[in-house]
Amino acid sequence: MKRIAVLTSGGDAPGMNAAVRAVVRKAIYEGMEVFGVNYGYAGMVAGDIFPLKINSVGDKIQRGGTFLYSARYPEFATLEGQLAGIDQLKRHGIEGVVVVGGDGSYQGAMRLTEHGFPAIGIPGTIDNDIPGTDYTIGFDTAVNIALDALDRLRDTATSHVRTFIVEVMGRNAGDIALWSGVASGADDIVIPEHDFNVRKIVERVKAGHKRGKKHTLIVLAEGVMGATEFAQKMREAGDDSDLRVSVLGHIQRGGSPTARDRVLASKLGAFAVGLLKEGKGGLAVGIQNERLVSMDIIAMLTNHKHETDLSLYELNRQISI
Repeated sequence: MKRIAVLTSGGDAPGMNAAVRAVVRKAIYEGMEVFGVNYGYAGMVAGDIFPLKINSVGDKIQRGGTFLYSARYPEFATLEGQLAGIDQLKRHGIEGVVVVGGDGSYQGAMRLTEHGFPAIGIPGTIDNDIPGTDYTIGFDTAVNIALDALDRLRDTATSHVRTFIVEVMGRNAGDIALWSGVASGADDIVIPEHDFNVRKIVERVKAGHKRGKKHTLIVLAEGVMGATEFAQKMREAGDDSDLRVSVLGHIQRGGSPTARDRVLASKLGAFAVGLLKEGKGGLAVGIQNERLVSMDIIAMLTNHKHETDLSLYELNRQISI
């Protein structure tokens, strides 16, 4: 394979630029040509495709977001959209494509694979909800951003003896809430993957106040419900503390990626190029037990789902007393 393309799709994640950089420079090192696709699958169908050189990805590894941009493009779920995208790739002489993104992006890569066009998916999403990999690009950065906010909120909560419900992102996965919650010493973590009882949470808040506790932090995954709704449920369950809500939102997606995300992105980007160079496609790459892995993308999406490490939930329950 001599000519490949790379695109980013779906929600942006810190480290996407590092992954694109690795794809471009590893491909050039291997004697291949690389093309960038602006605005994900929308740009593919529109033919917004252009050459990428060594200097195209200079000064990019430390930048958040994606310099290739991203866009939602539900039309790629249709056969017409898929064939139009493949036609554009072939017009540019492109033989394979690397897709950096989350679940929706993987669905697009799977469709390309089903049509016989070699595609490889790289997991780029802060949600950490892609099966087949322990961690996704952007997750570590998002957790650290959430952790910084939680540490700051603890300070102000203590100053005013308040309870804070802090809503973090993650779509339908609770990984950001779990990791940032354990790391910040949260009093409770509420995630979609585990049942919760609002009355028991209120009881724990009151018990903490009785023994002189000056603050309470509850980390809520957005996949459960909104923080304002959860606060109302706490009040209805008898909470009488000075209750405040903080929604961290999209700040978790921006900013410079952590060292861990930069290294992971670099490894996965180069790994994907190596597979395409060997003529392999229809794969998703990831990291398991600190080892790079690849698997059939169709089988992965069809037969597997992401599993949240619920041992962290139990750990926090035991040590947040």
